[in-house]
Amino acid sequence: MSNISTDINTIASRYDGKKTMHYCLVLFIFSWLTLGIVPLVWNHKISDRIGAELTRRGIDYQFGAGTFWGWGILGSLILVGPFIYTHKLLTAMNLLSADYNVNG
Repeated sequence: MSNISTDINTIASRYDGKKTMHYCLVLFIFSWLTLGIVPLVWNHKISDRIGAELTRRGIDYQFGAGTFWGWGILGSLILVGPFIYTHKLLTAMNLLSADYNVNG
């Protein structure tokens, strides 16, 4: 997870002008200070940013903040949802990285 924030900053920052906070900083510093609110916001924002970059690059893969809330949060009720969300997140990042390696 810690490389995802670095990779999305490398891939998308020059187009959207945003900078995502490193995951370790979110997890170890802000998570306990805010009683777990910051990791939820961080996951929402990074999922939305990855989805926007997939759309901007014309990659046909459905991913966004709704994926996080649907599979990551509500899916935890059926126990496999977070695993499906993680799979979709890593697939989206692999698609973005492959496109970035080819097209820059």
